Amino acid sequence: MSRQSIRHFTDLEGSVSRRTILKGMVRSAAAGMLLPYTPFGQQASRTESLQEAVSRIGEMDSGNERFWGIVKGQFMIREGLIMLNAANLCPSPLSVQKKLFELTKDVDSDPSSTNRSKFAGIKEEIRDAIAKYVSVDSDEIALVRNTSEGNNIVINGLQLGKGDEVIVWDQNHPTANIAWDVRAERYGYRVVRVQTPEYPADSKDLMRPFEEAITSRTKALCFSHVSNVSGIRIPAKELCQMARSKGILTLVDGAQTFGTYPLFLHEIGCDFYTASSHKWFCGPREMGILYVRRDRSDSLYPSIVGVGWERARNSGAKKFETLGQQAVARFGAMQEAIRFHNTLGMLRISSRARKLADAVRDGVKKRIPNAKFITPIEHQRSWGIVIFHISGVDTSRVLESLYRKYNVGCAVMGSNIRFSPHFYNTLEDIDKAVYAVAQIF
Repeated sequence: MSRQSIRHFTDLEGSVSRRTILKGMVRSAAAGMLLPYTPFGQQASRTESLQEAVSRIGEMDSGNERFWGIVKGQFMIREGLIMLNAANLCPSPLSVQKKLFELTKDVDSDPSSTNRSKFAGIKEEIRDAIAKYVSVDSDEIALVRNTSEGNNIVINGLQLGKGDEVIVWDQNHPTANIAWDVRAERYGYRVVRVQTPEYPADSKDLMRPFEEAITSRTKALCFSHVSNVSGIRIPAKELCQMARSKGILTLVDGAQTFGTYPLFLHEIGCDFYTASSHKWFCGPREMGILYVRRDRSDSLYPSIVGVGWERARNSGAKKFETLGQQAVARFGAMQEAIRFHNTLGMLRISSRARKLADAVRDGVKKRIPNAKFITPIEHQRSWGIVIFHISGVDTSRVLESLYRKYNVGCAVMGSNIRFSPHFYNTLEDIDKAVYAVAQIF
């Protein structure tokens, strides 16, 4: 790996060591080798073309649009449609869809337990691969349905009562914060909402409100790694280290980082981390992960106890996934999604995320000079989401106009417009989308 590549990763979380970065890259590569493609049907030709492109182009600079046009070709996004809503839902590559369809047909044609037994092995393979992807150990990963389920497993599994306090970021996804409120109403503890500055000058501005909210009664702290409503990225490692020094548990909602941001969870130091595959990972729906640090597993109670509990209860995070009968075909689809990511490589993906977000900012500055950015311009406090506001303009019909007239799918939240592009977008897509907003206003 070049010095420039190392510097790129170091800039993401300034305190992450070079050794950890290199180790993570090796583990990610190993995850790809760990998952040999063992199809139940014919291998998808589009995945082959992606592999051929990566092999042929090698370490091509992520700015080469010909390469990203090939990546875009792996998705069946409707012709002309520009999807800029990765923060909500991403399409899956054709290879992932094909695998899901194949295995759903396979189970429906033979639902016997003998036939379905093969999914136990696939499940353990993807658990190992995901563990390597986020730089943790396999017994610390539970395979759940989505981020919300993972969050609720933690929220409902902690032993909290009267006199205890939990600190949450007011920019968390509602399914995290509201879940805390509902639980607190039942058991009598207090939920404290923290508000960070609208325009943080540095990481200290983001850390300070959390530090000031902590009391001797604080037991847990929950925050989104990247906020879906502002695009602000919290300094996760620093905040988790601060909380741990005070004996406070940390739950990180990783819905907006899993699949696009280099993750080293042991290095970050959180106790729990949750994510979904249907967003930036471009995996199957109803497939998510819950990371539970090894020394926290015994003290976290499961929300659901189903078939397999006796085997799973002493197997680390596995005890949180005895959820009854499940759509097992999604495990095979997730295996293919992991393979797709490992073929592209995290360095290439994260570099592309930066480039696309910067292209949105540059385009908005050029075409809509009166726009005000809600998301910080600085890389240290942002990631793939870009949210902007245009003063004095009614945005109530913007979403419909962008979609119906200009074929742009994005998100509008109140008076703010959110673009969250991903690696299936080209720079031409970004330019057309920003032009469309400029035309409307």
